[in-house]
Amino acid sequence: MSTVVGKGKAKGKSKSSNQTSRSSKAGLNFPVGRIARFLKQGRFAARVGDGASVYMAAVLEYLTAEILELSGNTAKHMKKSRIIPRSIYLAIKEDPELERLLGDAVITCGGAK
Repeated sequence: MSTVVGKGKAKGKSKSSNQTSRSSKAGLNFPVGRIARFLKQGRFAARVGDGASVYMAAVLEYLTAEILELSGNTAKHMKKSRIIPRSIYLAIKEDPELERLLGDAVITCGGAK
């Protein structure tokens, strides 16, 4: 009786294919692959370059960090331990650049200045 060696599926992953995400390559927390998919599915342009999604993820991450930092400072000023919509609203209204960018945005439960 002869035995067949090496028959069947390979177990586990090969060591040579280390996958790293585009977000980690760019040093970002925002998902570059998901933003690339949204850009392609959104039909904003006929062709979308590789760097467009990385750039957009970086811009979105920066804006989010800026708004969170300012609203955290506002919440601390109001003696609150959590960021509430009111503190986000006041942070946007206090910063002139964010006011120009997000002035027409409606923040639910933000109140009035």
